[in-house]
Amino acid sequence: MNWTNIESEQIWQEVKKESHEQKVLIFKHSTRCPISASALSKLEKNWQEVDNEKVKPYFLDLIAYRNLSRLIEQESNVRHESPQAIVLEKGEVVYHNSHMSIDYQDIIT
Repeated sequence: MNWTNIESEQIWQEVKKESHEQKVLIFKHSTRCPISASALSKLEKNWQEVDNEKVKPYFLDLIAYRNLSRLIEQESNVRHESPQAIVLEKGEVVYHNSHMSIDYQDIIT
């Protein structure tokens, strides 16, 4: 996967704008949680190179950027969980799920 890190509010604002051109995935990951590592690994194993044309993947390290996670929660109206996948299209949440319920097929369709 070609992850782009969300490391600032400016990048988050760009992600929202970009969602008007292409679907975007935000994967919120806790580097301290084995369940989060497992969900991330499952997603990365299923991801195909062609999927980058359908959905642009963004990665948020929850431990390093807790404040950005809170901002995303507020602006997306999706209650924070970890791990969590949120897909935006045209600025709107079209998919979200957490833990082992994160579904690769639902993300890319």
